[in-house]
Amino acid sequence: MSQNASSPKTNKITLRANGPLICEGEFQILAADGEILADDPELYLCRCGLSKKIPFCDGSHKKVDFDDGPGFKDDRDEQIANPSGPVTITCRTDAMYVIKGEVRIQTEDGNFMTTRSKAALCRCGASGKKPFCDASHKQTDFTTD
Repeated sequence: MSQNASSPKTNKITLRANGPLICEGEFQILAADGEILADDPELYLCRCGLSKKIPFCDGSHKKVDFDDGPGFKDDRDEQIANPSGPVTITCRTDAMYVIKGEVRIQTEDGNFMTTRSKAALCRCGASGKKPFCDASHKQTDFTTD
């Protein structure tokens, strides 16, 4: 069945290899204080932690040796068939992205995929569990100023 205007669009976050999070679907990006930073069907969010436009990607990952690893493992996959509906991504001050809403998280090549209704994703670039946050931002003194 093809997707039409009445069927919900699948929400997905694609991990561009060694680059940004590409958010496609029904996304709203919020600051820690709740201010709406973006409400768009396609957004590029920084994962290396070095963007001058945080939380948005400005290509800084290309100037450093940002490495997101070969893939990921998710022990919390929720097996959501068609993740849809509104998704909010809250940018915690000096910390992770907090995702709320049904979403598929996948590598660009499609070899790794999971579905979640909530998640904490790394935005400092240092997590050993990328794309997920492992609190490495605390050891790296990551700031979002």
